[in-house]
Amino acid sequence: MLKPRRDAIPDPEEQFEDPLQFAFASRDADTPALVTHALDRGRARLAFQPVVVANDMGKVAFYEGLIRLLDDAGRVIPAANFMPQVADTEIGRRIDVLTLELALRMLRQHPGMRLSVNVSARSLGDWRWRQTLEAGLSERGALGNRLIFEISETSAMMLHEVVMRFMEDMQPRGVAFALDGFGGGMTAFRHLKDFFFDMVKVDKTFVKGIADDPDNQVLVEALVTVAHQFEMFAIVEGVENARDAAWLQGINADCLQGYHIGAPKFDIA
Repeated sequence: MLKPRRDAIPDPEEQFEDPLQFAFASRDADTPALVTHALDRGRARLAFQPVVVANDMGKVAFYEGLIRLLDDAGRVIPAANFMPQVADTEIGRRIDVLTLELALRMLRQHPGMRLSVNVSARSLGDWRWRQTLEAGLSERGALGNRLIFEISETSAMMLHEVVMRFMEDMQPRGVAFALDGFGGGMTAFRHLKDFFFDMVKVDKTFVKGIADDPDNQVLVEALVTVAHQFEMFAIVEGVENARDAAWLQGINADCLQGYHIGAPKFDIA
């Protein structure tokens, strides 16, 4: 019987010239296990990024709460490494539940705060997520009036009837809704009047360097105009410098968000 040659099996470390590169690659391969481990132990925090009024950039309209899962050493597991793979899975549902729990806790602790969090349209029918939301909305303090759900354009279009029914139920209770990634996905503009989103967040892929990009200027100004036509606030994400911010102020964007405004932080000022 032929035996396998040991030298025919590549040593994983030999595939990387840099030992540090090998360490990062090994960690990335274990990311699904790290995510499940973090969820099982509740190792997560929200990082808060300010969304400011465009014509008064010292005034915070609300914060976006971004989920950060942590490994056992307290290091953030990069969301880009796992969210695309888990968004439509059971892990994605668990992440949405935990995100909502953390958001409701923050709203209880900070009565003057308004906070948005991302949620997949698939989670709207998840009994654990709905139970968590109902418990929060039934508390004193009108938490719903300070809660905003961001639903991605793609997610909203795929399950538009589910999203519409949920919005019809929640908006009378004070909850607001933002269409995330506006212009970057598959929105059929005819659906906008059916959804009644309170605000849109213009897709950030159009925004970087917009002060010097005539093509993106036309696109973003058109998206802001569409939002206003449907009586929605127009928020522009991905603002990274003062020149871009000034140009966006000039087209009457309502709010701005991005690293020029403020990076996500675990604590709010």
